[in-house]
Amino acid sequence: MRDEYLKEAQKIITDPNILINVVSRRVKQLKYGMKSLVESLEKLEPEDIALREVIEGKIDYELWDGIEDKDR
Repeated sequence: MRDEYLKEAQKIITDPNILINVVSRRVKQLKYGMKSLVESLEKLEPEDIALREVIEGKIDYELWDGIEDKDR
């Protein structure tokens, strides 16, 4: 994992636990064959691709509060 990508991604998602979860879930998706949302001229590891996707705003997250809206 590239340190410069990690530092940039931490500026976007400041909570380290959330960043780890977002990146690890995306890495699993990439390893199962989902297409990268960023382009690169160099060969990147799935972890670096996921971090670049966070940095470029291609993936995001939403916190779930555990309360379901029963009116839906």
